[in-house]
Amino acid sequence: MICVKLHRSYRNIFAVCDSDLIGKAFHEGIKQLDCKESFFKDKEISKEEAIKVLKAQSTEDATFNIIGPNSIDAATKAGVINPNYIQKVQEIPFILVLL
Repeated sequence: MICVKLHRSYRNIFAVCDSDLIGKAFHEGIKQLDCKESFFKDKEISKEEAIKVLKAQSTEDATFNIIGPNSIDAATKAGVINPNYIQKVQEIPFILVLL
């Protein structure tokens, strides 16, 4: 399952994270990933539903904060990320996207 949360602001932020990573933090050198429930979890949805929602959000003026292999895969299938820009912290993939 994948957790998603839409933060409404002057420019929406769509937060997407694998459910099993919620509440965990990862550190590697100066890089840090903090998968806070308060930021990433509004709803839990399937990967197929995440693909649909990601496609819909890509037509809006949104930014994306995506963490975890399932979430990255959904974003790739939705066509909202370029896999060449995926980074990792302790083997956990993540990407920040500004469309």
